[in-house]
Amino acid sequence: MSETPSVAEPSTQSASRRATVVNIARVALIVLVVVAATWQLVDHWEEVADTVFRLQWHRAALAQAAIFLGLACSAMSWQVLLDDLGKPIGMRRGAQIFLVGQLGKYLPGSVWAYVLQIELGHKAGLARPRVFAATVFSVIVGVVAALFAGSLAIPRLVDQDPRLAWLPWLYLVLPAALVMLYPPVLTAIVRFGFRLLRRPRPDHPATLRAVMASVASALGTYTFFGVHLWMLADTREGLTLRPLSLCIGTMAIAMLAGLAFFLLPSGVGARELVIIVALTPVVGIGPATAYAAVSRVMFTLAELLAAGGAAAIAVWARRRDGADAVDTQPSGPAKDAPDEAARSRS
Repeated sequence: MSETPSVAEPSTQSASRRATVVNIARVALIVLVVVAATWQLVDHWEEVADTVFRLQWHRAALAQAAIFLGLACSAMSWQVLLDDLGKPIGMRRGAQIFLVGQLGKYLPGSVWAYVLQIELGHKAGLARPRVFAATVFSVIVGVVAALFAGSLAIPRLVDQDPRLAWLPWLYLVLPAALVMLYPPVLTAIVRFGFRLLRRPRPDHPATLRAVMASVASALGTYTFFGVHLWMLADTREGLTLRPLSLCIGTMAIAMLAGLAFFLLPSGVGARELVIIVALTPVVGIGPATAYAAVSRVMFTLAELLAAGGAAAIAVWARRRDGADAVDTQPSGPAKDAPDEAARSRS
């Protein structure tokens, strides 16, 4: 009896070929970015090295602390939306899900951060659609906040480098994003998604208060990230307020560029390009390259420490709760009472 070829085989082979092409393109893009970054560092090595060695430790420490504050605001922006879709889960669990999940963006294709958040939330007892909805809307909130904060720097960035002439076109996204964040529209989208996935509808509609709190926290994120860059940049004017707005807008657009180039791990290359373009007229290309590189190292360190700290606190809390549960168990004789009764019947 002859075997009938499977109808699914051509589509499977086609999907496999597409996946192979995407993977090759992703690897080629990453290699290109690494080569370009290496060339930039080597070409300006003397200036880069001199800038790094001249960094003042107290300003570097403040720059590092500002990243932690920005990450805290980012976690709050996400959790406000998550809690608005159901029973609040508390900052401890929320920080663990968000901060540990964020490490997924270091894999090629930053979408892994969102996948990891969904799975961590599911492991913590949350419905996947709820975590997915909160994550999607937190991305929209982040884009809206980045466009508002980025307006502080976009005109200068476009004037300084023609490669960034596409940045103003991002504002075409703003009206649609604002409409999606309008609570009745947001609620309708969430309910449609839950119904599509055959999940119970959220406990209550999305509220304007939650959306505004999320946007405010996202703006806080870019403000602290801007302070981080401001503390690093050794401008001729010193730590004055004038370059602060440029740094805030620059970090907002840098993060947005990293999100747009999602095939790159954590937006590497795209983020640094924006920072270098913004700071070069102020400090020179060598120091600007150094600050972009140091900023990347600081962000990686902060995200690893924040995720590790959140996970460690969660483990400690589970062990403490487990110990409390053991302490509240009935005493030995009471637990053994059924066995005594069984022996008396035998």
